[in-house]
Amino acid sequence: MSPTVDQMREAQRALETPLFSGLPGDIEVSFEFFPPKTEKMGETLWHAVETLKPLGPRFASVTYGAGGSTRERTHQQVVRIQNEAGIPAAAHLTCVEATREEVDEVARHYWEEGIRHIVALRGDPPDGSGKYTPHPGGYANAVELITGLKKIADFEISVAAYPEVHPDSPDAQADIANLKAKFDAGATRAITQFFFDPQCFFRFRDEAARAGIEGEIVPGIMPVLSFAAVQRMSGLCGTAIPSWMEGLFEGLDDRPEARQLVSATIAAELCRRLYAGGVRQFHFYTLNRAELSYAICHMLGLRPKA
Repeated sequence: MSPTVDQMREAQRALETPLFSGLPGDIEVSFEFFPPKTEKMGETLWHAVETLKPLGPRFASVTYGAGGSTRERTHQQVVRIQNEAGIPAAAHLTCVEATREEVDEVARHYWEEGIRHIVALRGDPPDGSGKYTPHPGGYANAVELITGLKKIADFEISVAAYPEVHPDSPDAQADIANLKAKFDAGATRAITQFFFDPQCFFRFRDEAARAGIEGEIVPGIMPVLSFAAVQRMSGLCGTAIPSWMEGLFEGLDDRPEARQLVSATIAAELCRRLYAGGVRQFHFYTLNRAELSYAICHMLGLRPKA
């Protein structure tokens, strides 16, 4: 997909200094949280929700443990975010270790509670390793899950996308074909796995367009709270870590404030380059911490809404 004249002009402006000057704040954002295990973690989560709420997010999603291990906690937080914070909430739902009837029951319960948005995922093996095996009586994959959800109600459905190819996909072409099948089944948008190279996203976006995918593809942004943790997650999902990144975080393990400044700068620059390429929607993996995501949004021109 060739850039427009406006995009080329914007790309040139992005290369000028200062990098974040004059942004009109025309981006839209969404945030992902995970269900807390303790009361203290619950307080941290809710502080993050309250901090990010003034930015007017399109929605906030809450993750779902393998095999429904966090089902009740996910449900509680999804309903609370929507009812108490007033943010449109999205509930993650997976196929792992559940029958179709069990998954359908959870979906119907969400609809009855006023939750209209589901993040539909195949899910990973409960132990985090080994090959994924569908439940004998369950949905085999995200495409089947989306089809089933649409039979229950007219949910808004977000799905996952992988700019650097899903670890279980034989190749990039098969991965794109699977993403198209998700949209054809009724997905509203795709949210990507986190990545650190903007060109990786642009290539993926162009490949999706060539395959006939017209739905919204939103980049997933992971601010680095811990470089070691990001290394572990990257190994599981196939995300490449640039060689220069380790050097930037070297020596900051015991300096959390400095580490946050470096992390915010890296993520904001990534978002700025994506913005220069025409991206206006961003999804932040907050890890239940608000300050990094808030700072990045601020640098991109987003301000609290009245």
